[in-house]
Amino acid sequence: MSKLGTLGVRLHRGEVGYDFVGKRFIWYGVSILITVLAIVGLAGRGLNMGIEFQGGAVFTTPKTSVTASQAETYAEEAAGHDAIVQELGSGGLRIQVSGVDTAKSDEIKQQLSQDLKVDADDINADLVGPSWGDQIANKAWQGLGIFLVLVVIYLAIAFEWRMAVAAFVALIHDITITVGIYALVGFEVTPGTVIGLLTILGYSLYDTVVVFDSLKEQTKDLTKQTRWTYSEVANRSINGTLVRSINTTVVALLPVAGLLFIGGGVLGAGMLNDISLSLFVGLAAGAYSSIFIATPLVADLKEREPQMKALKKRVLAKRAQSTDRDTADQDGAGDEPYGDEPEDATPAVVGPRNQPATRNRGRGRPSGKRR
Repeated sequence: MSKLGTLGVRLHRGEVGYDFVGKRFIWYGVSILITVLAIVGLAGRGLNMGIEFQGGAVFTTPKTSVTASQAETYAEEAAGHDAIVQELGSGGLRIQVSGVDTAKSDEIKQQLSQDLKVDADDINADLVGPSWGDQIANKAWQGLGIFLVLVVIYLAIAFEWRMAVAAFVALIHDITITVGIYALVGFEVTPGTVIGLLTILGYSLYDTVVVFDSLKEQTKDLTKQTRWTYSEVANRSINGTLVRSINTTVVALLPVAGLLFIGGGVLGAGMLNDISLSLFVGLAAGAYSSIFIATPLVADLKEREPQMKALKKRVLAKRAQSTDRDTADQDGAGDEPYGDEPEDATPAVVGPRNQPATRNRGRGRPSGKRR
C-alpha cells in the first residue's frame, strides 16, 4: 500500500489526525481576510464585462501576417477606445470592440481592412446587443437562486438545518472569492464565466456533503456515550475523509489547470481563460471551505444545543476523574502497591497448591462417587 493510502487508513481509523475544528477560529480569520480582499477588489476594479454584456462588435479576419498586439493598436485607433484581440487557429484574428453601433462598426471595418491589408469583404463583422447579455445574467441569477434554495431544503431534510446553513455559507464563500479574484486578475467576464461559476457550486457541495454524511453516521446516539464530544467527532469526520477530498480535488484540478495555464497561457487560447479560471479558483475554494469552514461551523452550531453542552460536561468530567485516578495510581505505586490491604493479611499463595485428600472418598465404589 502506498504511503498516502496508509495515511488515509490511519486517518479513517482515528490513529492520527489534525485538529481542524479546534483551530477553527484561525480558518475563520483566513477566510474573512480573503473574502474582504475579494470584495475590495470587486468594488475597486469591478468586473471586466465582455461584449456579450456591454454590447459592441466582433470582427473576424482571415489569415494575416499582422500580430495580435499590432492589430490591437490598429483597432483601438479606429474605435477610439480599448479593444481585445485574440489569435485564431486558422491564423486569423478575432477583434472585439465594445460600445459601437452599426455606423461605427462599418467605419472600423474599413479602417481595419487597410491596416491589416485584407479585403473588407473578407472581414466578418457581428454586432452584439447588450440585451442578450442581460438576459444571460438574469437567467444565471435566477438559476443560482433556485439552486441555493433547493440545496438548503435538501440538506435540511437529508441532514439537518445546521448543516444546511453551513453549506450555504460555504457556497457564498466560494462564489465571493471566485468573483473577487476575477476582478483582481482582470479576466473578461463572458457567458463561459457564468457557466463556470454555476459549475463550481456542484463541486463545492460534493466535498461538503461527503464530510456531512460521515459526520451524520458517526453522531448516531452520540449522547449515550461519554467518550467524545460533538466537535471531536466532527474533527474525526474531517480527518476520515481528508485524503478522499484531496484526491478528488487534485484529479479535478489537473485538467482545469491544463486549460488555464497551457491552453490559455502558453497556446494563447484566451477564450479558455473565461471558464477555466472560474473552475480552477472555485474548485480550490470549494475543497477549502468543506474542510475549514462548513464542518467547523456545524460543530459550533451543534455545541450550542443543551444536549451537546451536557454531553461535553459529562465527557470532561469523566476525563477529569480518569486523570485523577491515574495520578493517584502513580502516587501510590512503590513499596506498598496494595495500600488498601491490612498489614496482617495473609500473603497470596504462589505456585501449585496441593489439595488435602478426603478420607474414605469413594471407598468401595469403582467410580469414586459417594453413596
